[in-house]
Amino acid sequence: MRRTADIDALQHVLCAALGSREPVCSLARLGEGAAAFAALGPAVLDRPTLIGGAAPYAPSHPAPSHRSLDELVRRAKALEVSQVLVPHVRRSDDTGPLREAGFVPVAAAAEGVVRLAGPTGQAVTAYDTGGTDEVDGAARGADWERFTLSELDARPWAREAFAALHRRADDRAGGGAHGGGLYGAAALDALARGPLGKRTEMLVSRADGAVVHVALLTASHNGRGVYVLAQATDDGAPAARDGSATAACLCEVCLGARRSGLDWVHLGRGDATRLRRLGADLLVPLDHWLRAPGLAPVPGEAERAGEAEEAAVTAFAAPAVRAVPVPGPARFRRQPRFDLVDLSSNTHPFLGAGSRYPQLDTTELATAYLATLGRWPGHDGLGALNADHLLFTSGAVDGAALLLTALASPGDRVCVTSPTFPLYEHFARVQWLSVVDVPLRGDDAADLDVDAILAAGPRVTVLCDPNNPVGTRLDEDRVRALVERGDGLVVIDEAYVEFSEKPSYAPLVGRYDNLVVLRTLSKAWGLASARCGVVLARPGVVEALRRVQVPFGFTDASQRAVGDRLTRAEEVLAGVRRVRAERERMAAALAEHPAVDRVFPSETNFLLVRLREHEQVLDRLYGAGILVADTGRALPDTCRISIGDRHANDALLEALPAAL
Repeated sequence: MRRTADIDALQHVLCAALGSREPVCSLARLGEGAAAFAALGPAVLDRPTLIGGAAPYAPSHPAPSHRSLDELVRRAKALEVSQVLVPHVRRSDDTGPLREAGFVPVAAAAEGVVRLAGPTGQAVTAYDTGGTDEVDGAARGADWERFTLSELDARPWAREAFAALHRRADDRAGGGAHGGGLYGAAALDALARGPLGKRTEMLVSRADGAVVHVALLTASHNGRGVYVLAQATDDGAPAARDGSATAACLCEVCLGARRSGLDWVHLGRGDATRLRRLGADLLVPLDHWLRAPGLAPVPGEAERAGEAEEAAVTAFAAPAVRAVPVPGPARFRRQPRFDLVDLSSNTHPFLGAGSRYPQLDTTELATAYLATLGRWPGHDGLGALNADHLLFTSGAVDGAALLLTALASPGDRVCVTSPTFPLYEHFARVQWLSVVDVPLRGDDAADLDVDAILAAGPRVTVLCDPNNPVGTRLDEDRVRALVERGDGLVVIDEAYVEFSEKPSYAPLVGRYDNLVVLRTLSKAWGLASARCGVVLARPGVVEALRRVQVPFGFTDASQRAVGDRLTRAEEVLAGVRRVRAERERMAAALAEHPAVDRVFPSETNFLLVRLREHEQVLDRLYGAGILVADTGRALPDTCRISIGDRHANDALLEALPAAL
């Protein structure tokens, strides 16, 4: 519905509903859409208004150009109408011409999209499995009928049911007091006879012979998706009381779209929480733009309704990074492209969805990740972060490499604390950075030498906590002291933190501008093949990383895998408990084995073990078909043993030599 021709066609439908040649009515008559204007007072609500779009029918209206706004204002003047509305404009559009023409933004609801080839497709999954409260058995068993509007004349009962259900809905919302009826029979007839009639279908649900739910579905002009243009439910039906009829209808639409090979379903507008529950994985914030005599922005609305702006790049960014923008299409990641005919990317047109580039807008996936993580033990206070604090990367090691690229210049110092993950030093050296090693102290390699690190004056300090390969946690007070006293950036790699019973540092990201936390979904979340890492940092740091990140690195397949796993977080948490239990069993068994000199304490999914006869034991294990990590260079005579399932763990215990 982003084409001017489609908006014009829907404006004719609006005129038919109003019974007038011009789309002029009071804002109060727009039904549920009028709620956004309530704070502006009755004068604004009741004043005749020229509707410069197709509200309430169009999902969203393209932001008008200077030329089209000039024409709209002239049209209002000729009609002697002093108030003009451009409804439901996407916040990501260029709204500069609207502001210059004297229009004021008023925050509206979001529009929700289920991307069937995107991160989740939750509505489809929920309907397939029955695994949602929104869809009960009665709704799943509904009798659905679907036909194009060109067949409407042969089904007069459908026309009457459509008008009756919407009339009741309008009366419940109070629209009847203002004339109401914008979704009535006249509007339906105009839609059926107009240019959109051949692209629009009616979906009807019956129960005991009576129509209980009706929806209008319009195919997109790019042939890739479908819009749910309107819905209404019999308020006397049981499914109307718990909302399951609406959810079932949307799931039926998603299933049909998926069978037809479509990419997305536009669910319409509504509350963000409700849209997410119905499966939307793309939410697009909308604003109404109103021009009225004496109208000034409602306090707070200008900030909430203004265009989304990128955060200013952090002062920690390398000078070369501060001088360049985010590359290529990543600059436009917040501008939805699902409903465009995209001829800009030079991709193959005939080989299916795999020939298209991945989704760039991962805001909903980031929101879901933070919400899920915030419910886990050790993450109290994570709610202070939002999607602007998060960047998805191709694994946590990619996040570490991006940080060094974006925040350090050749010759800058990078501090590592051996024993630690060796790729930190590797990435630093290949980028011509000077590496300073301040070894961890103590028998458990858990004592952080804060004074020595500060004396080195590093641009970036990378800590691995829990430590790989040791498995221990650093002292929290010393870590905080390093963050608070240092001038450089402190990066904490928490790849294994879900296996620890001590808290994460992630909630502190919003408090310290020099703190970055790396996470991964390869370990506790079991998605090593999806290659998904997470950088949690202040928005200015995230902005710097976007400038050096390769666009489209986070694939659609990875996004789908992450989205699906986030819906099964309890299963993941149960798996963590099983790993911990096996870790403790293995630690006890290995500690008593004659081939083992010491088992280090661990808060990870592995154990560091010092062997009595290092090389011989590793040879014996390899000969038994068992591979462990040789960490002898980091800590003499040690190996790192991952916790496997019980069968794998028992095989290792049996293969260890009884005597050497």
